[in-house]
Amino acid sequence: MKKLKALIYAWISEKYMNGCSNYNSLEVRKSCRSKAQGREVFARNNVPHARGMIFIWPMAAIRFAKEHGFPVVVKPNVSGYSRGSYFPINNYKELWRAIFLAKIWWPTTVIEQYLKGANYRVLGTDRKLISVIRRYPPYVVGNGNDTISQLMDAENAIRAEMKLHPVIFPLEKSEQVVRHLNKQNLSLESVPDQDQHIELFHRVALAPGGIVEIIDQSTIPEDNKELFYNVVKMFGANVFGIDVIFEKGIEVSHKDQKCIFIEVNSRPYMKMHHYPRYGKAEDFTEALAELDALEIADRDIF
Repeated sequence: MKKLKALIYAWISEKYMNGCSNYNSLEVRKSCRSKAQGREVFARNNVPHARGMIFIWPMAAIRFAKEHGFPVVVKPNVSGYSRGSYFPINNYKELWRAIFLAKIWWPTTVIEQYLKGANYRVLGTDRKLISVIRRYPPYVVGNGNDTISQLMDAENAIRAEMKLHPVIFPLEKSEQVVRHLNKQNLSLESVPDQDQHIELFHRVALAPGGIVEIIDQSTIPEDNKELFYNVVKMFGANVFGIDVIFEKGIEVSHKDQKCIFIEVNSRPYMKMHHYPRYGKAEDFTEALAELDALEIADRDIF
C-alpha cells in the first residue's frame, strides 16, 4: 500500500505540481493541505488573517458577503498555482460567477475577506528568509504612442530575451484580457498615456502573465521577518512559501498597517524566484543544499 501511495503521489506531483519543492514531511503537508487548516492555525496564534469560511451551498457565501462586505476572494479549499481562485470580487454578480467556476476545481469552497494591497510570496525557514518576491497581475505601461496590443508585443519580446518562459508566461490577447480591458473602457487598440499603468487581468498568477519582482530583504523590518519565522514554526515545517498581503508594503512593520496572511504552501514553487521580471535573481544554492541534506519522513507519500 505504501508503494502504491508513493506511485500515486509521484503521478500527482508530475501532473499538477511539476517544479514544486518537496522538503516537508507528510505530517506537515497534511496540517496545511486546506485553506481552512491554515486559517485555524493563524487564528490560534494571533497571526493577522482574513475572516472566512468553507461552504458547499452558494447561499452561505452570499450571506457571508452580506455580513462582511466586499471585496472578497473565492477559491477551492484544496488547490495550488491559484487554480480556481477569483479575486478581488466586488459585487454579487462577480461572486456568483466565481462560486460556479471555483467548484469546477473542488466541491468545498472558501470565501474570505480580501485586502487590496501588495501581494508577496515569502520563501523561508524558521530562522531565515530564502527569497521574497512581490507578485503583480499582468500589466503594461503606456508610452503615449503605442496601442495596448503593441505594448504587449514589446513586453513579450523583453520576456523572451530574458528567457523567462516557461516559468513566467507571455502576455496573451485572450478573451479574458479583452473583457478585463472592456471593464476599464479600453480595448487592445487603445493608446494609453505616458506612464499610464494598464492592468490586463485581475488575478495575481503566473499563467495569465503575472509579474514577479525580487524584494531586497534588507528593506524588510525585523519584526516582519520574525513573524514569518514564527509562522513556519507554528506548523513545524522545514520551509514554507507564505502568501501575504500588506496594505502599505512589506517594508513597513505589520504593526503599523493592515496585513493578512492568506495561506502557507508546504510544497512551494521555487522556480519563480529564479525568474524575476524585475530585480536580480538570487542565488540560494546554499539554502537548498541545507534542505537537500535533511532526512524527511514520508516525503514521497501524498
